[in-house]
Amino acid sequence: MTQRMAWVKAAPGAYEAMAGLEQYVAEHVDPQLYELVKVRASLINGCAYCVDMHTHDALEAGENVQRLFMVPVWREAPHLFTERERAALALTEEATRLDAHGVTDETWEAAAKQFDEAELANLITAIATINAWNRFGVSTQTTVRPRTA
Repeated sequence: MTQRMAWVKAAPGAYEAMAGLEQYVAEHVDPQLYELVKVRASLINGCAYCVDMHTHDALEAGENVQRLFMVPVWREAPHLFTERERAALALTEEATRLDAHGVTDETWEAAAKQFDEAELANLITAIATINAWNRFGVSTQTTVRPRTA
C-alpha cells in the first residue's frame, strides 16, 4: 500500500485544528483510558497507522501487554478491564460504528453511571477525535513504518 498524500502538508490548518482538539482531550481524559479508546476505535476503523501508534504509546505509558492484546475481544475477558473501561469501550464501539440505532440507551446509561457529565462529554470528544484521525489515516493510506522493537 502506498500513501496517497501527506495531508498534514497539504492542509496544515486542518492538522493544527486536529492537534488542538487532541491536546484538549489529552488534558481532560485519563491517558490510559484514552489509549484504550484510541486502540479500539482504530481497530474498528481499520487504521493500521493509528493501531501501530497507539498500541506503542500505550505500552510506553505502562499499559499491560495482555490487556492490549485483548482490546479487540474485551467483552470475552471482562475481568481484565474495569467497569469504567468496559463502559468506555462499549461507548467507543457504538459511537464509532453509528449504525441505524446510534448509541443505545443501555450503553449510554452504563457510561453515565461511570462518568459524570463533564467526563462523559470529554469521552465523547475523545472518541470523535480518534475517529477523525482514523479517517485521515485510512483515506490517505498513511503508511506504517517498520519498527525494530
